[in-house]
Amino acid sequence: MFAWMVWTLPVAVFFSCIVLMLIGMTVWELKSPTEPRKGWLPMETTRGDRLFIGLLTAAYVNLVWVGLGEKMVSWFSLEQEPSVWISFVLSMALLALIMRKG
Repeated sequence: MFAWMVWTLPVAVFFSCIVLMLIGMTVWELKSPTEPRKGWLPMETTRGDRLFIGLLTAAYVNLVWVGLGEKMVSWFSLEQEPSVWISFVLSMALLALIMRKG
């Protein structure tokens, strides 16, 4: 069923982090219901809203990184494509920023 997908370690870690975040957010919401607030995002959001926006942003950062990998080799005269661990760290940092300040 999932033979088409390349299950490398970074992909497994990325999806594992998403699952752990969803479980953690569910427990957090059950223990302490959220109140909508206004951050720097242009709308009032709850923790769940910010998580959803952050996960979408993280997914797009990773997709753009993978999509531009070959071009980065020629742009920056690299020997091989840059590691996807870089995009993983960038996307998780962006997710944390959106969760905290969004």
